[in-house]
Amino acid sequence: MKTFYHSTRGGGEPLTSKQAILRGIAPDGGLYVSDQLGEETLDMAAMVNQNYHETAQKVLATLIPDYSAEEIGSCVRDAYAENFDTPAVAPLTPLGSDWLLELSHGPTCAFKDVALQLLPHLMAVARGKSGHRIMIVTATSGDTGKAALAGFADVEGTGVTVFYPEGKVSEIQHLQMTTQLGRNVAVCGVEGTFDDCQTQVKRIFADTALSERLHGRGVALSSANSINVGRLVPQVVYYVSAYAQLVRSGAISLGDAVDFCVPTGNFGDVLAGYYAKRLGLPVGRLIVASNTNKVLTDFLKTGSYDRRRDFVKTISPSMDILVSSNFERMLYYLTEGDSERVGAWMAELATQGVYSIGDELLGRLRETFYGEFATDDETRRTIRTTWEEEHILIDPHTAVAKTILDRHGHNGRIRVCLSTANPYKFPADVLAALGHDTQGKDDFACMDELQRLTGIAAPRQLSTLRGAPVMHDSICAKEAMASFVESATARIFR
Repeated sequence: MKTFYHSTRGGGEPLTSKQAILRGIAPDGGLYVSDQLGEETLDMAAMVNQNYHETAQKVLATLIPDYSAEEIGSCVRDAYAENFDTPAVAPLTPLGSDWLLELSHGPTCAFKDVALQLLPHLMAVARGKSGHRIMIVTATSGDTGKAALAGFADVEGTGVTVFYPEGKVSEIQHLQMTTQLGRNVAVCGVEGTFDDCQTQVKRIFADTALSERLHGRGVALSSANSINVGRLVPQVVYYVSAYAQLVRSGAISLGDAVDFCVPTGNFGDVLAGYYAKRLGLPVGRLIVASNTNKVLTDFLKTGSYDRRRDFVKTISPSMDILVSSNFERMLYYLTEGDSERVGAWMAELATQGVYSIGDELLGRLRETFYGEFATDDETRRTIRTTWEEEHILIDPHTAVAKTILDRHGHNGRIRVCLSTANPYKFPADVLAALGHDTQGKDDFACMDELQRLTGIAAPRQLSTLRGAPVMHDSICAKEAMASFVESATARIFR
């Protein structure tokens, strides 16, 4: 089957998945989608006894079929062979009466690794021997940045520029980015929020004059955010893998529906679950778990997406987002491919800060999605009770999702909570949640105390950040981000 990708807003020509992955975002500002999603479904009976590598190869072959089986196999082996601390990649473990999908076993201890260890290999195959050079430009709310830097560092023919909101990521997240080694990497803090970073990155992609200047250097822009379909597709795999693990464990029978509770800000992680459902995975409900920046919760209750609200800095900073870019893909599928309506809504969001989809579409959306939010106090309480009752240490983002699961009894379906980061990425907040004083302690002192209290060792890739030399100390206004990209490109591609 030939699968083509095109913009959610209808502009531009159809592309192969290789072309869409290289471009990252469509010229009209839309995201790449395929109308063939769901035409070919997975044979779940065959998937049950496969390991993670085999599952990844099958899912990727279904969603990006212009990659050959040999190309996909090579990409999967290179991405997951030695880079994760468990051969399962994303193991499923008990969490009280629910299950925990552990997604932080990669090199940067966050779920973004599952996709961003694979994306550079997908891009390398797509580039082939063309000689084209790529500058990855990415906005991060905390975890994507380091995962992108780790994935693309020193990859031939590729540069990577990461922007993060200065002062709005954890100390560990900040150090993970600013201590990154690599001759082809650039990192810059931005005076603003993640939404400011993300908005400016989209403007950078739409800046034709900048693109022409970079083209003169033989460089094209692409993205490692989940706006890139090459970031989204690998995330579908761990939903399928989780289901297969449940069947193998005897927790469910093949064909039983499963609910997934997903902490999310940009909507990419939970959208991957929707893609899995379109591929035939028996998904019951996808529970959208938000923090106090609850724009998605409010949308799923009212049908009105309204970003005109105060930004709240929380203890789950990777979810401190008011504009969930990936939701645009969901709108496209919800309207059965009505690009004109999607484009109009995105224009309203940009100019007025709000759009509404109406009761009919909201009802259809609610058939699959349900949303709630958790406050910081509730999140802290969940971290503490999960440790005291289950002896499981979770990070503040995972705790948002577990808080919402704990509010509700089971409806007869097995429930899976997606765990998105290692708790040692946020040692001060986790230690405080356990009831210990963090006053005057930096993240490493909190890390030491947390290890002593729990007996759980911090991952080496986090503990060794202590004393690591800072390689990147740039900070800029959001209006200067395009200039930073251009100067980084000139330095990297001399």
